[in-house]
Amino acid sequence: MSISMEELLEKMKYEKVNLIDIRSNIKYQNSHIPGAINIPSNNLINNPNNYLNKAEEYYLYCSSGHTSSSVVNILNSVGYNTKNILGGYNYYLLIK
Repeated sequence: MSISMEELLEKMKYEKVNLIDIRSNIKYQNSHIPGAINIPSNNLINNPNNYLNKAEEYYLYCSSGHTSSSVVNILNSVGYNTKNILGGYNYYLLIK
């Protein structure tokens, strides 16, 4: 399941979304989409119940959208409601 960056940014104007940056802590600290929290991909995959609630929807991004797509597939297969943000942070930088 995916959402475009444009759709996400429009959605964020009207509602609070659970936005997760799955890149490394260093990349997140350097710069990230406002409102995002940082949970590196390995932490999220290995212990999703520490971070996610199956009753909520989450939007994940990495640098390009490839890793987050894989993480979304893994999490959704075990009952979480996650969406990949197409293009990732690199695309966000192009359109912001």
